[in-house]
Amino acid sequence: MTTTRFTLLQLGHPRLRLIARPVDNIQSTELQQFIDELLQFVKDVNGMGIAAPQVDHSLRLFILSSKPNARYPYAPLMQPTVMINPEILWTSDDIDKDWEGCLSVPSIRAIVPRNHAIKVQFTTRTGQRVEAHYTGFLARVFQHELDHLNGIVFIDRVEDSHDMMAEQEWLKFISSS
Repeated sequence: MTTTRFTLLQLGHPRLRLIARPVDNIQSTELQQFIDELLQFVKDVNGMGIAAPQVDHSLRLFILSSKPNARYPYAPLMQPTVMINPEILWTSDDIDKDWEGCLSVPSIRAIVPRNHAIKVQFTTRTGQRVEAHYTGFLARVFQHELDHLNGIVFIDRVEDSHDMMAEQEWLKFISSS
């Protein structure tokens, strides 16, 4: 099944820069249907994650959906996880710089500094409050998606414009590394 209901907001769309509102009624039929459709959508677009604001829904909700692929062969395999009203409780002092891309900023890759380790809290779609620790790639994706809930895109975190490149050039770069 291919999801056609959603349109990805692209860089420059003003609603991509808004702070998303908290989710209040987790058990509502509308929210549960939205979650089902978003889970299908992230699978269809082969994303590592997707935040509700990227599909024009002002909700503090995202899906972490890590799996190895051609762009990220080292990505750990993780069941798609719905994270509602997520927050970071703690961050390590260690900062990693690595490549990121974004479905809402197509064709651009950039080196972005992120905390190496984080402790987080979120609510599941069944209403369970969860605390988790993430390191490395999963910590990076969590921080990237959380940024979307705060109106931030990854290029806002780039330290030097020389750390950005077109995806076509980036694919050549990583295949030669």
